[in-house]
Amino acid sequence: MRDPDGLYDLSLEVARVPRGLHLVAGLTGFADAGSAVTQLGDYLLDKLEVREIVTFDADALLDYRARRPTIFFDQDHLTDYTPLKLSLYLAKDELGQPFLLLTGFEPDFQWERFTSAVLQLVERYGVKDTTWVHAIPMPVPHTRPIGVTVSGNRLELIDSLSVWKPRTQAPGNALHLLEYRLSELGHPTAGFVLLVPHYLADTEYPMAAITALESISAATGLIFPTEQLREDNRAFLAKVEDQVAGNQELQRLVGTLETRHDSYMEDNPLPSPLMDERGEIPSADTIAAELEKFLASRHDDE
Repeated sequence: MRDPDGLYDLSLEVARVPRGLHLVAGLTGFADAGSAVTQLGDYLLDKLEVREIVTFDADALLDYRARRPTIFFDQDHLTDYTPLKLSLYLAKDELGQPFLLLTGFEPDFQWERFTSAVLQLVERYGVKDTTWVHAIPMPVPHTRPIGVTVSGNRLELIDSLSVWKPRTQAPGNALHLLEYRLSELGHPTAGFVLLVPHYLADTEYPMAAITALESISAATGLIFPTEQLREDNRAFLAKVEDQVAGNQELQRLVGTLETRHDSYMEDNPLPSPLMDERGEIPSADTIAAELEKFLASRHDDE
């Protein structure tokens, strides 16, 4: 395998990137149901303070004939060209906490070399843990929260958040390979598969992006702005409900999916994150006392 060094360019000195950050990843390409990953990348780059620190070589990784870049044409001449990008960014969440964001196209070629390059960057920046997301269509209703399947080696996330734990074979993507290699090294990693209603898989479903952000927050403690997405989701669901209300076949479909979903969740309940080791949920007074203790331990400037 060729040296992964030649697969990317550094655009910011390593010494200026803090060590021990979370790495968040989402690559567009295969099985992006509800455009979850596309929305996630676009939203974070638009809403957060980001600086590009690593740029991957698109000519080495991208099949241009399968995913053609956009050319802008104005009557009789070309005015612009927008190449597809795959980059690593230094970003800050809503509270100013820095983290690393890997976003862009999923490589078509040289997966092993790309994975080696990311592993090299993980070591270079002393990455604390890696969290990634993708989304697949599933026979679930839009009237219930989007569930997730969690993979990786972070058992606390798997036990508390994974609603579906299949034993199956499935087409892999580049981040599956990265997770596999990271797990071999004992690096903390978690992959979130969003289970998006199959009849909304070809839409731009804002709730899918919200669930992706919430999953990342659960794994990292990072905080993201979601107000615009939630507003967009209310408008989106209103249109879906209008279509369902006017179509008896859709009503029967959604009703059947609701019944199956509720039956499955009743038989496979997730433990509450508030439960203690005895399976008991603390009282409101206990929670309030713990909150007061936590606030008292914080400095004024925090």
